[in-house]
Amino acid sequence: MTEVITYSPAVTLVPTYECFNRCTYCNFRVAPGHSPWLTLEQAGQRLATIRRHSPQVTEILLLSGEVHPHSPRRSEWVTHLEKLAQLAWDWGFWPHTNCGPLTEPEMWQLGRVNASMGLMLEQLRPDLPVHRHAPSKDPGLRLAQLEQAGRLGIPFTTGLLLGIGESPQDWEATLTAIAACHRRWGHIQEVIVQPYRLGTVQADPLPEFDLNQLPLVVGLARRILPADITLQIPPNLVHYPQILLDCLAAGARDLGGIGPKDEVNPDYPYPQVATLTTLLASQGYRLQPRLPIYPKWLHSDWILPQFSSVSVPNRQKLV
Repeated sequence: MTEVITYSPAVTLVPTYECFNRCTYCNFRVAPGHSPWLTLEQAGQRLATIRRHSPQVTEILLLSGEVHPHSPRRSEWVTHLEKLAQLAWDWGFWPHTNCGPLTEPEMWQLGRVNASMGLMLEQLRPDLPVHRHAPSKDPGLRLAQLEQAGRLGIPFTTGLLLGIGESPQDWEATLTAIAACHRRWGHIQEVIVQPYRLGTVQADPLPEFDLNQLPLVVGLARRILPADITLQIPPNLVHYPQILLDCLAAGARDLGGIGPKDEVNPDYPYPQVATLTTLLASQGYRLQPRLPIYPKWLHSDWILPQFSSVSVPNRQKLV
């Protein structure tokens, strides 16, 4: 039987690039006050264009920089994210929001209008120099977000960022914490195993993660994480086809959102779906599109009732 590898046909909308964190490896951030917010009118125009010219797209990833928790614009920002997610539904797309740590009321506000949500845990180690000017990268705070999403019943994506100063022992600790959280709540759909790659605008270039180790980390993750968590590899960050295939052999089964641009890693364009399809077929895999919410939640109480009637082209084929 042919083994299926999934991906999400996706387009990213960035509500704002402004972020109060200053991670030294970031190629996304703009200083607060220097990034105008994406308006609803602009978003609607983008969504109309996507619907007209890219009928295969089902996911809209709302990937936002973080407005400071004590900013006078914080409430306005969260409400704006809520309106953008609802707008995505109105255009027939499935929204997935990743916008940093949230209070429980904020997460509920956004969770009720998103198919799923996400937040990278990155690493549990609290003393990484790359995060010294990034208060919301505190691992305890981010792990608490995973727990909070579980209590609220929100299908969730998280992941590891590899090569930011951590050790192999840190990989195990981070994966173990994710596994324990999922066993309590059963809400984590996928874990991204993401290698750090050098970008052109980051503040402090680091040595790149050794991609030859990536299949080893995938294998470790597959041993530690529960079987119902899917492992995801970003194919644009793995430019050696054999290493990508080795990651699949080690247990990865998803390639994440594939679209026009990786906003977090803009120096690394996504490979064409046709190219990936051919590569995977050479090893007996079948590449198949999916929704940002996995079938397990589509047919359960996890998904809110108003989403069950959403009309999306090719929905049945995807789920």
